[in-house]
Amino acid sequence: MTAARTSAPNAPPLIYGRPGFLLRRAHQLSVGLFERQCAEFGLTPPQYGVLSVLSYAPDIDQITLAKALGYDKVTISHVVRGLQARSLLTRETTSAGRRRMIIRLTRQGRTLLRKAAVGAARAHDELLRPLPPEEQGHLLRLLDQLCSALEDQARAPMVKLLP
Repeated sequence: MTAARTSAPNAPPLIYGRPGFLLRRAHQLSVGLFERQCAEFGLTPPQYGVLSVLSYAPDIDQITLAKALGYDKVTISHVVRGLQARSLLTRETTSAGRRRMIIRLTRQGRTLLRKAAVGAARAHDELLRPLPPEEQGHLLRLLDQLCSALEDQARAPMVKLLP
């Protein structure tokens, strides 16, 4: 028997039962569903996340925004610049220093977020649809528990701003 095979002759490779593999695959499926439901708005899940956080926490700085979504400063900078180029948000320096940027949704940003929320909700429902309703809530609680327990080990720690 070769090292590439499992102990059972026709068993699938062990990778398919690993939590990291399953979480990555679930994320790929989630992104695909979101992009299909929100294609008309030209939004990616990170862009939608930025718009959503800004709708609940207006006038926050870019570093706080990155932490609210669990992104590093470089990634959030790219996402914010793209949304700014589409006139969906503004960035302004503060009196505290030129490096601190306050971010605000524009009227266009609020309108697009409102429209895209319907597609985002459909993608959410579609992702969880294979599970019975009681298991949907259970899955979300388990994922939250997993993330909360490991947060201190994250490369880009997240700080929840929203309830």
